[in-house]
Amino acid sequence: MKLERTGQYQWVLPVNAMPDMRVPGVVFANESIIQTIRKDGSLRQLANATTLPGVQSAAIAMPDIHFGYGLPIGGIVATDVKDGVITPGGVGYDINCGVRLLVTPLDAHMISDETEKLVNKLSCAIPCGVGSSGKIHLKTSVIRRVLNSGAEWAVQRGYGTADDLIFCEASGAMEGADANAVSDRALERGKNQVGTLGSGNHFIEIQKVYRIFDKEKAGIYGLKKDAITIMIHSGSRGLGHQVCTDFIRTMAQAINKYGIRVPDRQLACVPLNSSEGQMYLGAMKAAANFAWANRQCLTHWVREELADYFGRLCPLEQVKLVYDVAHNIVKIETHTVDKKAKTVAVHRKGATRAFGPNQPELPEKYKKTGQPVLIPGDMGTASYVLAGTDKAMQQSFGSACHGAGRQLSRKAALREARNRSIQQELKSKGVYVWAEGKRTINEEMPDAYKNIHDIVSIIHETGLAEYVAELQPIGVIKG
Repeated sequence: MKLERTGQYQWVLPVNAMPDMRVPGVVFANESIIQTIRKDGSLRQLANATTLPGVQSAAIAMPDIHFGYGLPIGGIVATDVKDGVITPGGVGYDINCGVRLLVTPLDAHMISDETEKLVNKLSCAIPCGVGSSGKIHLKTSVIRRVLNSGAEWAVQRGYGTADDLIFCEASGAMEGADANAVSDRALERGKNQVGTLGSGNHFIEIQKVYRIFDKEKAGIYGLKKDAITIMIHSGSRGLGHQVCTDFIRTMAQAINKYGIRVPDRQLACVPLNSSEGQMYLGAMKAAANFAWANRQCLTHWVREELADYFGRLCPLEQVKLVYDVAHNIVKIETHTVDKKAKTVAVHRKGATRAFGPNQPELPEKYKKTGQPVLIPGDMGTASYVLAGTDKAMQQSFGSACHGAGRQLSRKAALREARNRSIQQELKSKGVYVWAEGKRTINEEMPDAYKNIHDIVSIIHETGLAEYVAELQPIGVIKG
């Protein structure tokens, strides 16, 4: 597709690149990553998003962009709350797939000989894999309370502390969640999955703080060199998947009713203020709350196992939550559009908030620094902590990338891994990996992802978020 370079790390799809575009598309990338992006159809998906009714400013792609369902993964699109639409294809199947970072009182030298034992211990305590059931089994009436309350439900039952809620995006629950909009099938799929990791690219990773870029901000976030951190990546499991499935069907049936045309039926949408739009928004918020409750319970299992293993060296209450951010979600936010404050529905799919300093939603502790932006790598390379910026508020609806982004499909990764032992390769580099099966490790091999250092460098150089710390993996549990 026609793509114009407008800066060292910025490219534009002009409004004449494809019929019916209402706004341009903006891509943050370098020359090398653009060549990868051109190969997989994600630019076409970005252009499709610019045709949505009520779309604002531009459809935006982060450097980790790759082909997805409807909106590309790594895509951001904001629509007017009065005249715009909402689309499940702009959120994806794993609603509120997200990441949280814990910091422990442990130093790297304390666990240098314990990593394999610790990973195996955690893997026994945390249910992983497709369709896995957890330690919590809920009746329908109770799971509805989870959908309405999110992480608070878990904290009230002893799976965490009040401080955990302070350091979650949206305090771990979106107001306006509607459990009644969630189907019986979705409830059935989710009732035994609170506190489970899931499969695919979901993980729990033991890391060490390898490098500090900004000592002041790192100190406020509770990070210091060689500290042991735990990163948890999971989402709304089967419940969220079913919510998306249900409403894709609803949107496909309703789109003609509202006279809306889109170039790709995967972006089927309805007016946000329609009955179908409000029902999806309520169900999506409920699924997002389920995901926050899920990550909260996973946090509790991790804390319990660390305290049991290390005793007084790692008391449960000293494993602190740095922050928790969502990746696949629609949020109603106020942003500057055409030099005026405007309320919009920001669809982030495989993208994370990167709110700058003094934003009202931030915890008081982070008002000066901006939001911690958590960008995980693959299981063999670094993850990063950055800080959100005012520039992100101006250029990307307060957003940054959510990871490295795939460059190989899962099938291609399996072919690439043939006759190799990815697990042994990683172990030789000092990273012990546990997974339910060899297939998962091969699908998620480091070669399947773009270079995380390049991706994060673009985010830093464009000012969408600023370097704070680099984290190196030493032990990984894959779903």
